[in-house]
Amino acid sequence: MTLEELQERLLAWAAADERQPWLLEARRAWFALVGEPHDEDKSFEQRMNGLLDHYLFDFRPDGTHPTLELFLRDGAGDLTTDARAQVREMGRARRALFEVRKIHPGKVDLEEVLGGARHEVVERRTLAALAKGDIIEARLLPHAGQLYFSASFVYHPREVRKAILKEARRRVKEAPREVPPEPDEFLAVLSRMALRLERYRNVRVESIYDFDAPAPRGAG
Repeated sequence: MTLEELQERLLAWAAADERQPWLLEARRAWFALVGEPHDEDKSFEQRMNGLLDHYLFDFRPDGTHPTLELFLRDGAGDLTTDARAQVREMGRARRALFEVRKIHPGKVDLEEVLGGARHEVVERRTLAALAKGDIIEARLLPHAGQLYFSASFVYHPREVRKAILKEARRRVKEAPREVPPEPDEFLAVLSRMALRLERYRNVRVESIYDFDAPAPRGAG
């Protein structure tokens, strides 16, 4: 099965009526963390995709197993052995803050801002908004031995690239020796800042991305 087919099958099961309470619980927790988008926000679709990614790959409806694992247990009985293995592989999706290192035809080289891991991502579309040096939040989906972008992105303005990298270095320095800092809290702070920037265009970007006075929880 293609990656798109696997995602559609997983989402159809996870979004069924009987599992709507799971999705609503995931939505409340996720948007409380990263900021809740409004219909008129430019990033609304990407942020809703971020919620779905969180629900499928991170959220644990039973407190123990991610939604994807519950799908494999309860909803994938008719899948072939190979398809089930592909779903398990997809479960190793990686969400992180990345710096774009290089853009090739059909591929993008990324480096994790926290930790420094390098990744080569297959991307056959032309990403006009993406350039070398950009800082983005993305989720990478493994499939058939390669990495692909999910549909969830948070773009951060180039004007504050140095400030973000400086804050990342501070967090790495303050983390226990040889242990990369936990990315989720940093990603949440940055996500709320990016959302506030969309809504307060008359405020200087440097004032919103001020790590000495972080943006308040929520983006409104």
